[in-house]
Amino acid sequence: MDAFNGILKFVLNQKTVIGYSFLALLTVGSERLFSLVAFKCPCSAENAVYGLVFLFAPAWVLLILGFFLNGRSWRLFTGCCVNPRKIFPRGHGCRFFYVLGQITLSSLVPPMMWLSVALLNGTFYECAMSGTKSSRLLGLICDGKPKECWEELHKVSCGKTSMTPTENEELKLSLQAQSQILGWCLICSASFFSLITICYARCRSKVSYLQRSFWKIYKQKEKEQLENTFLDYANKLSERNLKCFFENKRPDVFPMPTFAAWEAASELHSFHQNQQYYSTLHKVIENGLQLSPEAEEETTLVLVGTDHDV
Repeated sequence: MDAFNGILKFVLNQKTVIGYSFLALLTVGSERLFSLVAFKCPCSAENAVYGLVFLFAPAWVLLILGFFLNGRSWRLFTGCCVNPRKIFPRGHGCRFFYVLGQITLSSLVPPMMWLSVALLNGTFYECAMSGTKSSRLLGLICDGKPKECWEELHKVSCGKTSMTPTENEELKLSLQAQSQILGWCLICSASFFSLITICYARCRSKVSYLQRSFWKIYKQKEKEQLENTFLDYANKLSERNLKCFFENKRPDVFPMPTFAAWEAASELHSFHQNQQYYSTLHKVIENGLQLSPEAEEETTLVLVGTDHDV
């Protein structure tokens, strides 16, 4: 039992690494499936468009899905059209762009993985480059190759050129090598940029390593208990409503957070050294919450102990 608990704890501690590993395997599998089943290079003047669509369209879809599946995106934008002050609070106007940058960086991981895997495979790049009409690119690709390369480059992927099979294969390998070089350059650049970004953020952090570790554990525990509490209260409320409906009687008072409390607890949280609140919920509970006189009309919230609107 102790061994099982140790393994479980290790998996939970390394869930980010495991998640990215699973995402990488899923990306490799999806790319191979696209290459073998869906991708058929037309070997015509449409090669460039066809290859670029298969290279960048899935990356764009993954980027959109990254934003869509990121809970912070909806926490940031929900209600912003009704109350723009939610994303541009007084004294923290740049916070919106900071949070949006964090969301964008995390959403870029899947498309970058797709582009890296697709370039390392070389199939999409080979098809796209074989359809180029640029004289400069043709000069780079066909340098030292037979003159047929200039006229029949779009047929290389299908092996239907008038060049010898050896020359055709050499040209394909050359395009695939270019693709793999670009793929490794992309991987190295993304890795270096991620390292620099994390190092800069940690160097500028006013929170110590141990306190950051505690903050991370607290957020995880609060999230788990919040989901369980949501489920518990939803079950109790639905049970009360159904019972009153079928028994045709007035319901008892059911304690629930006010609209103001829901609004305040839904804000994105930033840690401040002079205010050691480990989440938005922690801040709301510690400060207390009251409705302003205009709340009935404008849903403006004021936290007790602060001098500005939320």
